[in-house]
Amino acid sequence: MVFLRDLLEPVAAFLHVPTDTTVFVALLLGGVVGHYGIYRIVKALTVAADRTDTRWDDVILYAIFPPIQWVMWVVLGLLSLSLFSALDGIREALMTFSDTAILLLVGWLCHRLSRGVEEELLGEHRGALESGERATISAVARLSRIVLWVIAGIMILQSLGVSVSGLLAFGGVGGIAVGFAARDLLANFLGGLSIFLDRPFAVGDWIRSPDREIEGTVEDVGWRVTRIRTFDQRPLYVPNSVFSTVAIENPSRMRNRRIYETIGVRYSDAAVMATIVAEVEAMLRGHEAIDPTRTLIVNFVSFGASSLDFFVYTFTKTTDWVTYHGVKQEILLNILEIIDRLGAEIAFPTRTVLLDPMEPRAGAEE
Repeated sequence: MVFLRDLLEPVAAFLHVPTDTTVFVALLLGGVVGHYGIYRIVKALTVAADRTDTRWDDVILYAIFPPIQWVMWVVLGLLSLSLFSALDGIREALMTFSDTAILLLVGWLCHRLSRGVEEELLGEHRGALESGERATISAVARLSRIVLWVIAGIMILQSLGVSVSGLLAFGGVGGIAVGFAARDLLANFLGGLSIFLDRPFAVGDWIRSPDREIEGTVEDVGWRVTRIRTFDQRPLYVPNSVFSTVAIENPSRMRNRRIYETIGVRYSDAAVMATIVAEVEAMLRGHEAIDPTRTLIVNFVSFGASSLDFFVYTFTKTTDWVTYHGVKQEILLNILEIIDRLGAEIAFPTRTVLLDPMEPRAGAEE
């Protein structure tokens, strides 16, 4: 600052203005030029980074761009306060907050870096990820940001002169009362933590609970509630503590979908039952949408009240709900074609009534 004052003193004398005012204006102009210069440099680096094969340079540029501009303005502001003796009291007060400002900016930079890494790892250009992998990445990123701000908060309190040890001692006593008052909030927080650690589902998964009327697609997993979009497009907000007390199914992580149907033919078609079963099984084993590595069973199983029943038990390769129903429809139509081709028919409930003709009573008049 002394060097800058000596450098600009001839300019101030030429303009007939105080030297401190000249230095302040120079710092302000330097800040404007630096602000614009940083913007242009980062923009040029961004264009260059777009030409590289890796995307991590984009993540770093995204993280540092706004914070580095604010760091410059904080430094220039502190330098400007030292120019005017009338602002000594304000400067001394603000100097105690300079460390706080720097810590906040560093925390902001690390926060943006963590978010950039998360978005990069979850980007579509990396291909499809399992929902468990997505949940792990999101959980680690969120936990890292929480830990970051907890550490930054402790350091900021120390920079402000607050006794952290005394605060922690108070927290040990007051934490009991706060725990009772906020036990639901704490339960939801721990529920959210268990979701991130156990990974029963992730954003984009279709989940349902047989214990509650919960079914839909997960849109967001927060620290207090999870937002689910039901199939009639209504948002459903479920407290995270609920997931620790109910069973959850995750159809999105199915490996296959099952076709399990029982089909009955007439008793008069008993002669072709073995042929029907054999041809249906052969059709399924040759179908391109059926997974041959999974269990495939076609058997005559029971004598029904009105039909001879055989069942079909197999798995499709696809897990997509719409595609699965298209495959199932094709399978059932093929079974109908086989039954019809062999001259049989699907049975329907029937009842046969045998009437015993009445014999004439003895002595009845003719």
